[in-house]
Amino acid sequence: MLADDLRALAPQTTRWFEMDAARVKAFADATEDWQFIHLDEDRAKAETPFGGCVTHGFLTLSMLSAMSYQVVEGIEGFASSINYGFDRIRFVSPVRVGSSIRGEFTVASVDEGDGFLDVHWDVLVEVKGQDRPALAANWITRVYLAEGQ
Repeated sequence: MLADDLRALAPQTTRWFEMDAARVKAFADATEDWQFIHLDEDRAKAETPFGGCVTHGFLTLSMLSAMSYQVVEGIEGFASSINYGFDRIRFVSPVRVGSSIRGEFTVASVDEGDGFLDVHWDVLVEVKGQDRPALAANWITRVYLAEGQ
């Protein structure tokens, strides 16, 4: 059964994702958040404690979607899944533009419904070469079951 498979899933670590200036600029344009700390390296160096530009916290958060595809790859029984929400999100430390991040996903619990599962993931987003994570969250995805599951 899919619920039991998910509960037994070992923590999964994704590949690294580069948070380069082009990705940050595209996100700024999509969200209309052009704050200088994301886009103006000289000003960010001079006026912030970060030593240069940092990615948007919401960009780091949104990368969970791309990361999650790797986590559930090969698990059978999904018809589809949606983002159901978050019980907790913490932006623990900034992600400098040009850094790489990856996620570690652990199934915290699985709630069974009629034709769906709510999967609660404990997620940490790690920054390559940094001790503190960038993000810690409890993310809930709703998985709709394939026929016969």
